[in-house]
Amino acid sequence: MRHLKRVKKLGRKRPHRMSMLRNQVQALLIHGRIRTTLPKAKETRRWVERMITLAKRGDVHARRLARRFLVDRKVTNYLFEVYPRLFQDRQGGYTRIYRLGPRRGDGAEMAILELVVFPDTPFGEKQPATASSEEKKA
Repeated sequence: MRHLKRVKKLGRKRPHRMSMLRNQVQALLIHGRIRTTLPKAKETRRWVERMITLAKRGDVHARRLARRFLVDRKVTNYLFEVYPRLFQDRQGGYTRIYRLGPRRGDGAEMAILELVVFPDTPFGEKQPATASSEEKKA
């Protein structure tokens, strides 16, 4: 029986599955929307929600936990700089899934996984300095 066995195996061994989920989470955090199969989207959503919740906490331990999952340091910094402001009013439910229907080649159920709120600055660009931070510098 699979009681309390929540993880979906997605037809892969654990190292491959975790690598794929890391890549999908990073792609979603960078681009704001990805297209994938429905089971992968549902499993990726769990990890994205967890990463954004850690970013909202914002302490050093949360950053280390996120860094343990997200390998790229730039994506982790982007997560902790941009996403807490976007989702400060929201208590979860940071993503939505749209079903697209079957894929043409093998009939796999496809879906779009997207963030409810998109970041205003693209990945890799510096945040514009706010007036309060400029006053502090002066």
